[in-house]
Amino acid sequence: MVTNSQLYVSTRKGLFELTRTNGTYQVSDIHFLGDPVTFTLATDDTLYAALNLGHFGIKFRRKDGDTDWQEFDPPSLEHAKVGSDEEKAPSVMQIWSVVQGSDENELWAGTIPAALFHSKDRGQTWQLNEALWNEPSRTEWFGGGYDQAGIHSILIHPHDPADILLGISCGGVWHTNDKGSSWHHRCQGLRAEYMPPEKAGDPVSQDPHQIAQCQTDPEHLWMQHHNGIFHSTDRAQNWRELTDIDPSTFGFAVVAHPNDAKTAWFVPAVKDECRVPSNGKVIVNRTQNSGQSFQTLKDGLPQNHAYDLTYRHAMTMDEQAQTLAFGTTSGGLWWSDNNGDDWQSIDARLPPIYALSFRNRNGR
Repeated sequence: MVTNSQLYVSTRKGLFELTRTNGTYQVSDIHFLGDPVTFTLATDDTLYAALNLGHFGIKFRRKDGDTDWQEFDPPSLEHAKVGSDEEKAPSVMQIWSVVQGSDENELWAGTIPAALFHSKDRGQTWQLNEALWNEPSRTEWFGGGYDQAGIHSILIHPHDPADILLGISCGGVWHTNDKGSSWHHRCQGLRAEYMPPEKAGDPVSQDPHQIAQCQTDPEHLWMQHHNGIFHSTDRAQNWRELTDIDPSTFGFAVVAHPNDAKTAWFVPAVKDECRVPSNGKVIVNRTQNSGQSFQTLKDGLPQNHAYDLTYRHAMTMDEQAQTLAFGTTSGGLWWSDNNGDDWQSIDARLPPIYALSFRNRNGR
């Protein structure tokens, strides 16, 4: 029986709250209509929303239960150290990801430019992780679609809150086992075909589009890389590339099954400057055997002149593993209650979708 009831859809024109009624999702509330909402985190009784208002800057807001939204100062690099005393610290251009830490008060946020921030008071104040910010290789990081590098994936080990993995576009995969006091690369086996051959294995040149972990077996990781799909069974110490997947190994989104380490989903597209579904057909690829084979899932999805692109945070599964959902730049939103075997769509045309979030027990 499907028990989750709320899905939060972050879009270019507001945050849409969908409630499940009589077996289908319907828009039940709209927040910040007209404003770009880049990411939303839904925990037990709290919503966190990141907004990007362009000329008016980024915003961070929190809603507790039925109370009104509260606004808090967003993460800032105002006092960050830079190359010289005269050099001005950069501005945070976007909050790209927010996850809950080891307790209900702790949050981690990744931004553009690539900085990691920590909050111990539910987002009221933020502290920059200086160890990562001062990493010497930072000067070699570069933007993967945006002008500057950014942190989009923050994976906290469910049994060890000091063990954290980050995905940076473009800067590779970084790991800490001391809650951010020190960092090291975990890029063995990745390759960047857009670099000269002698630099293809360079860790800081890697562009992981999204990384996902199995919550019950976090040694197992799945990555949608700019170059393709990669899998790790030792918490990113080594990566294995998966090839020969139709119609494409390019894409942005990846979801790992929370309880089955062998299962993951991807939304393929034509790569680089094109960035549309292959052959004008929206499909989802699924593996249930650690990448040995993939199934193409399309029942209920548009198969004729469909040009929907799915961003990295726009596909998710509720933590009870009952419902899988994804949204697109064309405002389409589909969900499945049977692991993607068939799909249903909402009766609404939404703005371009940036991110999805079910109301989960722990917010990860």
